[in-house]
Amino acid sequence: MDAKAVEVLAREAGLSRALDKFPDDVAAAAAQAADLARRLGPPADPLAEPWPPMKVGAPR
Repeated sequence: MDAKAVEVLAREAGLSRALDKFPDDVAAAAAQAADLARRLGPPADPLAEPWPPMKVGAPR
């Protein structure tokens, strides 16, 4: 992932301060996330929830 894409994504994610103070760490985290997303591949059913939805209250 190029540096400009990392910068745009980090700022959109609200990580401006982290990007300003630790640009190498933000770039490393973005590279790890991109690699993991590449290895996982697209979901079989994009509409399916990856886990049951969280609900307020005690479990039944």
